[in-house]
Amino acid sequence: MKISRIRVFRVELPLHEQTYKWSGGKSVTVFDSTVVAIDTNTGHTGWGECCPLGPVYLPSYAAGVRAGLQELAPQLLGENPLETGKLNRRMDSLLKGHPYVKSAIDMACWDLLGKQAGLPCCELLGGRYGESFPLYRAISQQDPAAMAANVASYRAEGYQRFQLKVGGDPDTDIERIRAVREILQPTDKLIADANTGWTQHEAIRVVRGVRDVDVYIEQPCASYEECLAVRRLTDHPFVLDENVDGIEMLVRGKADLAMDVVNLKIAKFGGMTRLRLARDLCVSLGIAMTVEDTWGGDIVTAAIAHLAHSTPPELLFTSTDFNSYVTVSLAEGAPQKVNGRLSAPRQPGLGISPRMEVLGRPVLVLE
Repeated sequence: MKISRIRVFRVELPLHEQTYKWSGGKSVTVFDSTVVAIDTNTGHTGWGECCPLGPVYLPSYAAGVRAGLQELAPQLLGENPLETGKLNRRMDSLLKGHPYVKSAIDMACWDLLGKQAGLPCCELLGGRYGESFPLYRAISQQDPAAMAANVASYRAEGYQRFQLKVGGDPDTDIERIRAVREILQPTDKLIADANTGWTQHEAIRVVRGVRDVDVYIEQPCASYEECLAVRRLTDHPFVLDENVDGIEMLVRGKADLAMDVVNLKIAKFGGMTRLRLARDLCVSLGIAMTVEDTWGGDIVTAAIAHLAHSTPPELLFTSTDFNSYVTVSLAEGAPQKVNGRLSAPRQPGLGISPRMEVLGRPVLVLE
């Protein structure tokens, strides 16, 4: 099998809640997603997607995905998409860094691999554990009462894990955490995600202010060293995200006992191939994980589901269903939440069929 053509599509994904806000006044109202189709000489097509969370969350941005693909994709024509390890080395030799640009290509290759094998990707990624896995719901930053009300509404839908967007004024964040925890059950999990928004002294104030509250603290500060300092001053379970962008940081974080949970995002690592390697290393080291991506629609959600469903349940802290946040459906067959849980599709590959009427005409065709 050889890559004969690569098509690139741009799709806007508006949010049901109109806007999504996190630390530092950052917000997004419409997600700009890039969908990639890899066509082959055998007539098969694989599909992938990459959707950065705006240009100020990680060193990635939506137009950069397409600019990078214009540089990278022509040099992949004629390559075998089933040789995912070899193809990733090829992409790294052609474009230094920019892992998010490579993510949708690698995802599409896994879709092709599953279709060629006649198996859903989760079976190729290690096997399906159980019937479903738990999801978290991200709660956009608002005043404490509004965030508590949102949590209550999503809990009524079956969610039992909530990622509260904090990282603002420390006193207000303490109120946010307490207001939400008060309406939850003891078995519910609450994560206070600062998205690097606190300075070190502010983070220390917050963890001391909620010392008696059952809450996970996620990525309080911008640097790894600042986060580690906060970690060493609290007994709250600790989550790292933005700082962990490769195997080296996973190993370092484990050696320093810097986290109890790590967030693994497909685009941040450069695709499913690299995320599987990170996931399996975490399993070997006993590190619990949230398996997800930066954002996305139905295709990204399917890829997340396959990776999460093939992760041992005792080490899968949680995952997410990004397609439920947006108003546009990119594909048929994508997994849909049921009582706060998700299941990977059982059809071969990613198990999705893109809606071509939604994708429209490609913005880029390389052949």
